[in-house]
Amino acid sequence: MKAVPEPEPTPKQLMKKNRKMTTIETMNRAKLHESIINNSQMTFARSGGNGGQNVNKVNTKVHLVIPVTSLGGLTDAELIRLRSKLATIINKEDCLFLDVDDERYQERNREIALSRLENRIVQALVIPKKRIKTKPTRASKERKLKLKKIRSEIKKNRGKII
Repeated sequence: MKAVPEPEPTPKQLMKKNRKMTTIETMNRAKLHESIINNSQMTFARSGGNGGQNVNKVNTKVHLVIPVTSLGGLTDAELIRLRSKLATIINKEDCLFLDVDDERYQERNREIALSRLENRIVQALVIPKKRIKTKPTRASKERKLKLKKIRSEIKKNRGKII
C-alpha cells in the first residue's frame, strides 16, 4: 500500500500552530544563510576569559561584519524592518556587526557568530501577533457582583455594636 503524502499546511494552519508570532513568508532562509557565509568579513583578536596562558597568544575573539545590502533572500520591506529592529548593531556604513568570544577556540567562535547573526536576523523579521481584546463573560460578571456583595456585608458588619 502506497503512503499518501500529507498535504502542505495552509498559512492559516501554520498561524494556529504558532499563535503568538508570525513571520514574513517571503524570506528565503537558505539564500540568507548562503549570503551570510559568502559576504561576511571576519577579523580576529585576543579575547579575555578562560584559556590560561594561551589567552595572551591566540586570536580567538571573532568580530563579524556584513553589509546589510548584501543579505540575500530578503525583500525591501524586510530590509527596512531589519534596519529598524537591529539598529543597535548596524553602524553608519550600513553594516551589521557582531563580536563573539564565548569559546577558547577560534573555529567554534566563528560558527557561533554565523549562527547567532542568522538567528538575530530571523528574529528581527518576526512580527508579533496583535492581542485581541475580549469582554468578560456574563457568568464572570455575576461572580464578581456576588463576591462584591459578600465583601460589602462583611464590611457592614464591622460597625459598632449598639
